[in-house]
Amino acid sequence: MALIVERQRDKEWILQEIRKHKISISIKNTMTVLEILNACPKDFTSYISHTLKEGSFANVKIPVLTRTYHWFYTDVVGSANPSILTKDQARKIWVLNELIGRTDTFRQRDPKSDVMTITGDGMVIGFRDYPEKPLRLAIELIKSVLLYNRSSEKKDRIYIRVGIHTGPVYFIKDLTGKDNFWGPGIIMAKRIMDLARPMQILASERIANDIRKLNPENKSVIHNAGLYELKHLEKIEIFNIYGKVWGNKRDPRNKIDEEDSQPSSKFLFPKVEVGIEVTDPDIMMVHHTWIWHAVNIGEKPIEQVSYYLNGDVPRDFSDLNVSIKDENNKKLELMGMNVNKPQDKEFIVKMTRPLKPNQKKKLKLEYDWEEPERKYFYTLSTDCKKFKYMFTAPKSLEVKPRILKVDIGTRAKMHASPPPKIKYSSSKTEVIWQVSNLHASDAFQFEW
Repeated sequence: MALIVERQRDKEWILQEIRKHKISISIKNTMTVLEILNACPKDFTSYISHTLKEGSFANVKIPVLTRTYHWFYTDVVGSANPSILTKDQARKIWVLNELIGRTDTFRQRDPKSDVMTITGDGMVIGFRDYPEKPLRLAIELIKSVLLYNRSSEKKDRIYIRVGIHTGPVYFIKDLTGKDNFWGPGIIMAKRIMDLARPMQILASERIANDIRKLNPENKSVIHNAGLYELKHLEKIEIFNIYGKVWGNKRDPRNKIDEEDSQPSSKFLFPKVEVGIEVTDPDIMMVHHTWIWHAVNIGEKPIEQVSYYLNGDVPRDFSDLNVSIKDENNKKLELMGMNVNKPQDKEFIVKMTRPLKPNQKKKLKLEYDWEEPERKYFYTLSTDCKKFKYMFTAPKSLEVKPRILKVDIGTRAKMHASPPPKIKYSSSKTEVIWQVSNLHASDAFQFEW
């Protein structure tokens, strides 16, 4: 009710929202706003609350109609590596754009119906007519890059990755009045590309099945790579596109149940601690602390370890205050960035000393990132004998702590057992949850 007053909404606005969402309830003229909301379903009142919290932007009308395109999404692998000079990074991006512009498929595109935008270190193109066009462009480009690399010095070579998909997008006017596009189609194309290794072309099941049936040549180069997991527990069938001398035959990254792509192939984490501390309630800034007690179960010494972070709020890597230390409190050296997108970071650090087979080491990662949705998702990469979750927030922040176990396959959620211990003191709220004998791929959602 306070939000309704603050946003200057009234009873008529509530009734308009009820009609718009076709909520079937009995309403009398004498009912107050509070009585009307109490009669509405909980999911509708949650929507009203979210709309009011978002302010005036929540009421911006997005066009209902979408258009479906066949998407080609590519970028330069390792373009954010801090060890590469900025001018060299920029030159590689320029070379990529130049090579795309020289392909027959790009030159023959229809500028009136096709769409295109530069993504900083790459490009996304949507073809309106034929689903084969992203395939042809990807093959032409990969071959052109290979030819370019053969005549270039090692430091000047570029490596790309490509994702293709068919899906819809919305068109929204930007500040200059130009149509910009965004939606499920382009988002999925990017997520598929993110799975790709250097010089690899990956396709979704939807577009792969369409173009495989068109001719034997397409079918011969499109290979089923299996089931993969994307963000938010979404699973999708991925197809790898390659020929005898082009493409990358290796399985994409992060395949479900693929040992070679999982940390468990090199590490065992018998003890894991996850810390969440709300340091600024106004923007929901959270100080994250991950502690792994790691054991090298591989056959070779490990000199480097990679980390992947993501968040719902775009942030520069330099603003995350990332720190990785070993059991002697020695800071590990940052070796390079594999991914440095606004909401996704993947980086490599060097061990102070190589971790030999069967040796143990304690690794501590700390960083700061806003969590406006007030929840955090964590999946165990290996079996874990002891797991501890610790949450801390100032007393002034009203919290509703929950720990939910998530079924990766069905996405079903249930309260985790045993329940967490919650302690309210004069200055802060603390939540501690300790469990034993968890298994690899066990997933949990921590809320507050």
